[in-house]
Amino acid sequence: MSNLTSLDNMAAYGGNGWSPRRSSMQDEIGVTWGQCGISDEWSPLKAVLLHRPGVELENGSHPNDVQMLAKPDPQLAIRQHDALVRAYEGAGVRVDCLEPPAAVTPNQMFVADLMLMTPEGAIVARPASTVRAGEERWVARKLANLGIPILRTVGGRGVFEGADAAWIDNRTVLLGRGLRTNPEGARQVSATLADIGVSVIETDLPRGSMHLMGILRFADRDLALAWPRRLAQRAIDALQDHGYDVAFIPEENEARKGFALNFVTLGPRQILMPAGNPSTRLFYESLGIDCRQVEVDELIKAAGAVGCLTGVLQRDKY
Repeated sequence: MSNLTSLDNMAAYGGNGWSPRRSSMQDEIGVTWGQCGISDEWSPLKAVLLHRPGVELENGSHPNDVQMLAKPDPQLAIRQHDALVRAYEGAGVRVDCLEPPAAVTPNQMFVADLMLMTPEGAIVARPASTVRAGEERWVARKLANLGIPILRTVGGRGVFEGADAAWIDNRTVLLGRGLRTNPEGARQVSATLADIGVSVIETDLPRGSMHLMGILRFADRDLALAWPRRLAQRAIDALQDHGYDVAFIPEENEARKGFALNFVTLGPRQILMPAGNPSTRLFYESLGIDCRQVEVDELIKAAGAVGCLTGVLQRDKY
């Protein structure tokens, strides 16, 4: 009996020396876990995850077979991606790279599709196409190496790509359902976000849209930029209900060919956008947006630009 009593007093059994874990998951970010987390689309950008393309772009497949618009020149694409890294570093943003240990698909560089960051860690995506199946493995591996919590990996029959989700505010995510995110994927993401106190507003994407990212971006706490006649009224209503002015880009040709809307917000009214879109840049500047530009025209041949290439790991709490 005395032996049992002595065990009861040991820390392992909740006795003397037991130290209960009372902090929340958010409290442990940057302490127990690696630095990460976002809860909006406009606060100062702190860290991103990229994949430097390599030999996978030398694939001899027809561009359409790998979901590209045209075949990029591998060396020029790599140089442009290196310039993107320098642009982020020049803006004071930490850049982490995937560095997978094995061969990857030609689309691996579009990291934004492969994850959704939250205030408590990442939701790992499940790409909708067989062409991209498995890309999420390397993102999960890197997140783990960085000490970033993985709240969920979308599974079952669900498909979800991170570029279909956007933070309206710290308690609300807009989630696009369409080609890349199906109802089951949306259900899983919504359930995981609900667990951390975040509600989801779902909106359908029109046929011919790749992602929500392609038709909606955020430049500030009260300013959203959208592609006219592509963003559903439900989404516009949600944005306006949350205090946003929604400005529609005037030059659709630049959005279509130059991916002018495919930018990343560096901070309030500061963006990094694809070069070669003068009309759209002037429109952004008329709204008080500071536009930094980077050449990505060779990467655009692969059907993505600055936003698609960038997995956002951390924004400052503003």
